[in-house]
Amino acid sequence: MPHAPDFPPAPDLAPVKRALISVSDKTGLIDTAKALHDLGVELVSTGGTRSAIAAAGLPVKDVSDLTGFPEMMDGRVKTLHPIVHGGLLGVRDAPEHAKAMAEHGIGGIDLLYVNLYPFEETVAAGGDFAACVENIDIGGPAMIRSSAKNHGYVAVCTAPEDMTEVLAALTAHGATSLALRKTLAARAFARTAAYDAAISTWFAKAIGDEAPARKTISGQLAQTMRYGENPHQKASFYRFPHPRVGVATARQLQGKELSYNNINDTDAAFELVAEFDPATSAAVAIIKHANPCGVAVGADLKSAYLRALECDSVSAFGGIVAVNRRLDGAAAEEIAKIFTEVVIAPEADEDAIAIFAKKKNLRLLVTGGLPDPLAEGETFRSVAGGVLVHSREAARIYDA
Repeated sequence: MPHAPDFPPAPDLAPVKRALISVSDKTGLIDTAKALHDLGVELVSTGGTRSAIAAAGLPVKDVSDLTGFPEMMDGRVKTLHPIVHGGLLGVRDAPEHAKAMAEHGIGGIDLLYVNLYPFEETVAAGGDFAACVENIDIGGPAMIRSSAKNHGYVAVCTAPEDMTEVLAALTAHGATSLALRKTLAARAFARTAAYDAAISTWFAKAIGDEAPARKTISGQLAQTMRYGENPHQKASFYRFPHPRVGVATARQLQGKELSYNNINDTDAAFELVAEFDPATSAAVAIIKHANPCGVAVGADLKSAYLRALECDSVSAFGGIVAVNRRLDGAAAEEIAKIFTEVVIAPEADEDAIAIFAKKKNLRLLVTGGLPDPLAEGETFRSVAGGVLVHSREAARIYDA
């Protein structure tokens, strides 16, 4: 276990004299580079990022100008060098670090902006094994981790939103605060963790390992809720990368923010009606506090809803309604007759939307499709001290 050196305390405000930028997603790149240049920051970059910045007429050094080594091995090796990582990891106020940096000509890098090779996108697009492997970023995560570890002096950004905060701090104060650098470091470690989780999950599936020795699950914050299942509990909603159709992909057309119980029950209701083939019959599920109040099929959504309501019309009050077809005005008119928390549908026509618009507390969600109960995938259920992982291999329910 490494001994913790007695470093001097990190400064609250750290100026940015040099920034290293290497991004796969170049959205907003030129505006960012120009803003940094206007603030007097020296720009260093790699490959296509450097070419894009230079083409915009901004002065930018290639990382090879610092290291003395060109990119090699099809770009696999370009930033894995002591000049780069020394510039990111060096504790500026530690005498031994400062001495080493001076002796070896290592200049400090005060800001790193890196977003990673699009591994998750390559997998989602159906890339073959070789393509997925080539989109595993090595230098990017290494630099992000180095910068995040040395957050006492380095601001690390992995998304445009991070850069927006850094530019605001530099414009206002000419430096980044320690509090901001810690926040950015926490985000950066979460990003590399999610990236590695995606790789390990894909690799296990690619080699047919159905129960890998380690399982990592990663999601991105979609919503922080006012409270959890009960008012004294806290809750947040996280989305998986490239989620299957369902609650995580739903677009809310109206109504107040969804609660923990809303999302939990809406998911259960929508997954339930997805078991019924919409080409065969309309299906409606009404869920209240994780329990079905009624489930029914019919020739159309109105008749299916009325049948489902007959199962327990008392408990259905304040429930969740899910349908497996495009929601029409006739069904919406019936649903609107009692208080309903959420209605979720693949689509909704203009009549249905207009009817629900008069119910300001009703949330209407549309997803663009139904969850495929036959699609490959996994479901997760937390238990005390762990998580159960279950393959999703449901059989679609067909009407007799």
